[in-house]
Amino acid sequence: MSSHSNQVNLYLVGFMGTGKSAIGRMVAKRMGMTMIDSDGAIEKSYGKPIRKIFEQEGEKRFRELERNFVDEGHPAKGVVVACGGGLVIPSGMLDLLKSKGVVICLLASAESILRRTEGNKNRPLLNVEDPLGAIETMLAEREPVYRKAGTLVLTDARSMNDIAVHVQRVYLRESKAFSK
Repeated sequence: MSSHSNQVNLYLVGFMGTGKSAIGRMVAKRMGMTMIDSDGAIEKSYGKPIRKIFEQEGEKRFRELERNFVDEGHPAKGVVVACGGGLVIPSGMLDLLKSKGVVICLLASAESILRRTEGNKNRPLLNVEDPLGAIETMLAEREPVYRKAGTLVLTDARSMNDIAVHVQRVYLRESKAFSK
């Protein structure tokens, strides 16, 4: 397998539970790239689970850690990054990602997201009495930013393979325009 460390980075953005990590792993493997989950990288470098960062230091601190990750916490080329669901929401973050690589947004319905995230206690924003209501509210707030991400890929009622093939096709097309 040839090295793809020269490849433009691919950033998968979108709400939690849309398949960013699973699709990112599939695409990275197929493309010979390295897969990085931004939340996992932050947990490793900061030495705390995301849930604890939220509980002990708040969401604002976590967003600062996400910004640090985007600025200097990953290689400049050759990686597929599954971004945390809120990473692109703060002002300027989406444009920053677009300056670093190809950005593709995965979308899913609130019901699909709830089904995919049920029982996962490491989702601090969903540890509430009405998780579906919380998802619907956050989706409504975040969707305008997600829709500016570039190519949108719907993940409802599609196989992982179908989604990965679609993402890879979009990446290959858009990375050609990105080359510097």
